[in-house]
Amino acid sequence: MVNQPFILVVEDDKPVRNLIVLTLESQKYRQIAVETGGAAVLASLSHQPDIMILDLGLPDLDGVEIIKKTRTWSQMPIIVVSSRSDDADKIEALDAGADDYLTKPFSVDELLARIRVALRRVQFMQEHGSSNESMFENGKLKIDFAAGCVFIAEEEIHLSPIEYKLLCLLAHNVGKVLTHNLILKEIWQNTLPNDTPSLRVYMATLRKKVEPPLGQKLIQTHVGIGYRMMKLEEKE
Repeated sequence: MVNQPFILVVEDDKPVRNLIVLTLESQKYRQIAVETGGAAVLASLSHQPDIMILDLGLPDLDGVEIIKKTRTWSQMPIIVVSSRSDDADKIEALDAGADDYLTKPFSVDELLARIRVALRRVQFMQEHGSSNESMFENGKLKIDFAAGCVFIAEEEIHLSPIEYKLLCLLAHNVGKVLTHNLILKEIWQNTLPNDTPSLRVYMATLRKKVEPPLGQKLIQTHVGIGYRMMKLEEKE
């Protein structure tokens, strides 16, 4: 099917690569698989995939470098699939521009779930275009950037300035995992370096204000890593 998403798989371990390819084929996703970082860069430029599934431990280039290179020309979602399980490795990849991180060994169901999240992000980016749009909608949540107002089911929600900035940052990156370091840098401009306890407090108060009236979980916590705003389905 021509309109099926096109996915680039970058994995040098043949059994893992074959597992990913078979999983994608079972869902009718179009795909191309390569084994090296150099081939990944060429394939991403020539094929312009919708998503990249990337191993970090490649024979020629480190996956983090591929993420950095890719981000100079593309904002396609990048899902890291790696045996590196330390939080520091996850944070490095996410700070470099990856959208998500899956640790080996993984289940195919979990991989497919991450792909669906990434595809919703692609769809959202296509529908909403530039993050400079004046209005943002996610389920019953609506943010009027021009007016600086937040509404849930047409009822205005009053947020503190920090809570509003947090919500806007997450909104501009729906479906993407944002690390604590990135959020602190964007919101406080490095005035609160490594102050994740303060960030947790603000995120908790933001959740208490937006999630109960939504009746849905909006902000997903990645313990030790950061946060992600989920794409919501409209509920009646």
